[in-house]
Amino acid sequence: MAENENGLLHIIDPWYKSLENPEESQRHTFSDLIAGYSKTRYGKNFHAGEVSDVSDFRRLFPTLAYKTLNPYLNDVMRGDFESILSEPLICWVMTRGSTGTAKVLPVTKTHLEQIFSCGSRALINYVLRKHDSDILSGKVLNFNLPSNVHTLTISGQSTMNYGYSSGTYARLNPVFNNFTLLPRQEEIDALGSGITKSDWERRFELVYQRALNENVTAAIGVAPVIQSFARYVVMKHAKKPGELWHLHALFCTSVRNIPFRYATNLRKHFGQVPVVEIYSATEGVFAQQIDDLPYVTPNYDKYFFEVETSRGTKMLYELKRGEWGRLIVSSCMFPRYDIGDLIEAAGKNYFRVFGRRKTLTILEHRLYRLFFGWLL
Repeated sequence: MAENENGLLHIIDPWYKSLENPEESQRHTFSDLIAGYSKTRYGKNFHAGEVSDVSDFRRLFPTLAYKTLNPYLNDVMRGDFESILSEPLICWVMTRGSTGTAKVLPVTKTHLEQIFSCGSRALINYVLRKHDSDILSGKVLNFNLPSNVHTLTISGQSTMNYGYSSGTYARLNPVFNNFTLLPRQEEIDALGSGITKSDWERRFELVYQRALNENVTAAIGVAPVIQSFARYVVMKHAKKPGELWHLHALFCTSVRNIPFRYATNLRKHFGQVPVVEIYSATEGVFAQQIDDLPYVTPNYDKYFFEVETSRGTKMLYELKRGEWGRLIVSSCMFPRYDIGDLIEAAGKNYFRVFGRRKTLTILEHRLYRLFFGWLL
């Protein structure tokens, strides 16, 4: 292994080690999380100090949804972070609202560190697996939304600016070393906070102009946005992105079924490059693709995963091939949070997040299982 690859191994090694024994890793994660919950009034109200195992956790702590979080988040906005957070907040962020009303969520130091560390795992794993450290010597196309959109009044006195989570995370951590965002997040912010077609076209033109004569080696962002950029470049400049830049890989986030719904079309525009899935949301970076198979592998060392199945609630690592259900994530922020996604096991720590928890998605999945279950 090359010297610079050795330097990356220590960053990603905790993930690799957690996959060797998911049960033990989840036990350690669980213990750390309970200690954090015990510091909050929410945790004390649900007797976090009495939790000794997972069965206690499920019995004492209800499943949380964003709506049930609102009273506690209102307390945080009034300056009372201990209502539900185990440490002070750094900032607020908002979601894209692609599946409904945009959510506004707090960000703590630990949460931010996990976003950055887990967010880098897909890239580092790619470098180590492909022995392609050259990707780190180039620029990465920036398609993030603005990080400065609204102003929030805290404790009735002070104010805090906030914006979309993707832009905020990008501004606070613009990748690393020479592998930096192009354009810078501050340039994206300067174009304004709109999300209309014309707003996106202005952002796409900025990305195109800033990157045109640069050594671009990757793109990281929401899969449909990357796809829309490719179409914009073709329509506006009569070139495919693959003709302008030699990208080594595309790292795609924030939507479901990326390998099945987006990969083929993305390769038509960017060339035959690896399309690497990252399963992430404003609330965390939960899993990423580890090899060429079209599945993601969880970050067992940072988040605690349960799945509500038709046969009861199970640990994610307990699911057998073909089992599926509703994903419940416990993080440094919130215990037993319903992230709103459906997940299916493919065996050996491989999983597929196949859609949002909606009636139509469940019906489609059951019909697929009925007719094509023999393929699993």
